[in-house]
Amino acid sequence: MGVNKIYDTIILGAGPAGLSAAVYVTRYSLKTLVIGKGPGLMTEAHEIENYLGFKKVSGAELDKRFLEHAESLGAEVKREEVLKIEKNGETFTVTTDRGKYESKTLIYALGGIKRKLNVPSEKKFRGRGISYCATCDAAFFKDKIVAVTGGSDSAAMSALLLAKFAKKVYIIYRRGKLRAFPSLVEKIGKTNNIETIYNTVIKDVKGENLVEGVVLENRETGETSELQLDGIFVEYGHEPNSYLAEELGVKLSEKGRIVVGEDMSTSISGFFAAGDITTGSDRFDQIITAAAEGSIAAKSAHNFISR
Repeated sequence: MGVNKIYDTIILGAGPAGLSAAVYVTRYSLKTLVIGKGPGLMTEAHEIENYLGFKKVSGAELDKRFLEHAESLGAEVKREEVLKIEKNGETFTVTTDRGKYESKTLIYALGGIKRKLNVPSEKKFRGRGISYCATCDAAFFKDKIVAVTGGSDSAAMSALLLAKFAKKVYIIYRRGKLRAFPSLVEKIGKTNNIETIYNTVIKDVKGENLVEGVVLENRETGETSELQLDGIFVEYGHEPNSYLAEELGVKLSEKGRIVVGEDMSTSISGFFAAGDITTGSDRFDQIITAAAEGSIAAKSAHNFISR
């Protein structure tokens, strides 16, 4: 697995931040490689209504357009899993499950890993009623009773999608008010087969071979109850996928995000970061902000190489 050539920039991650960076670095005529195991979490969004220029578009369609744009400008994209990052003098070496690649700069845009339900029986019921992607699995629950955990935009969008298939959709949220966009909350309120259960968490999942119900706990009273269900869609947000950067010695925040400057630079020279992985996106985790940070990281990588 020897290194064949040295790239100007290797971008880790093929989501909005990574592909936006790819569009910009290729326009700077930098020799660019994008490495991503798969598309970003954006592809799980059934409908996106707040990305500039698109009144309504699916996450999968937007991702397809991002990828086509980057490749049309000459970006090389490889679907590989990154295993290790090393810095050797003035260059970086990226080891994947298929090879090694060397670059003068890195843009780290690996986004996040979806949080789990964290109950004792979760592993048993994964793929047997517990799902982490409503866009992928909603159609399997036609005329069933399902629950969505969480109160964010992703939870709200999942509930609205599931309501088109399921007989009943419960939103189970640990707080007293949903934190999704008001327009999404308004749609939920107008959807007859969606019911929100506030101040409540799932303590365990019941069933033989498939999900049959959940044990709920009211966070205010401590009382427990059971709810009959056929499926659970976990929408607890995501954790920063920053462990490879941490192994390299990049400075992280207390939340595990990569600490960046205004130019998306990190504590290691030549190493830039963009998207949900950074402290910059602590303010607002959205596709448009991830793409913006990708463009800034690309400009900074170009400036670094020029110097």
